[in-house]
Amino acid sequence: MSSIDNIINRQFRIWESQIAERKEGEKPHIEPPPPQPVITISRERGSRGAYFGHKLAERLGYQCLHREIIDAICGSTGYRKQIVEYLDEHYRSRLELTVSSIFSGQAFDHADYVRNLYYVVLSMCRLGGVVLIGRGGNFILGQSRGFHIRVVCPRDKRIENLMTFEQMPRDSAAVAVDNSDSERREWIRKLFKADINDPHQYDLVVNSAYIDADEFVQGIIDAMKRKVARLQNPCA
Repeated sequence: MSSIDNIINRQFRIWESQIAERKEGEKPHIEPPPPQPVITISRERGSRGAYFGHKLAERLGYQCLHREIIDAICGSTGYRKQIVEYLDEHYRSRLELTVSSIFSGQAFDHADYVRNLYYVVLSMCRLGGVVLIGRGGNFILGQSRGFHIRVVCPRDKRIENLMTFEQMPRDSAAVAVDNSDSERREWIRKLFKADINDPHQYDLVVNSAYIDADEFVQGIIDAMKRKVARLQNPCA
């Protein structure tokens, strides 16, 4: 079994345990507590956005699910079926209607993959308690679900980061940064008809050039909690 499969199965066990605990604690006429919020992270190559994500996950007791893991779930009929089975019947019906309405009358590049991506990310949001890195999670969930972060950094600093943390020569690091910027911008434009650099698509845009992840994590968590509280009680 690959390391990706191990991470997926570990997360599935976490969700199973949380669902069992909620069912065990259910009382008549009392609404069970909502699942833990999902955090999405979009990042520029070399901005250390994944490092921010892992620090956040560590502090919250979440798992980080990066794009390779998300793609593995999207590409597996078994994993997709399993994740949907964790949802209650009412939400499953809503999920089907939501995804069908998104795709109705519209043409998408790689339509099967995009449809699976919507199913998987929306299911994860309902189950809660993960940090999703990449794959346009914020564009799928929208501002009313999840907490969305964009991590940016000046190009020169990102090149230095790749040289330091990935031992790349400067020329290779510069090419990697520029290619990644172009590819990610185009991927988001094609799949979501959106601009990955639009700050209005995120709750928080972090410039990591002079911000230490360990020091800033608590600020992100506090901001997330305030947003969740306002979504749950908009009149407060």
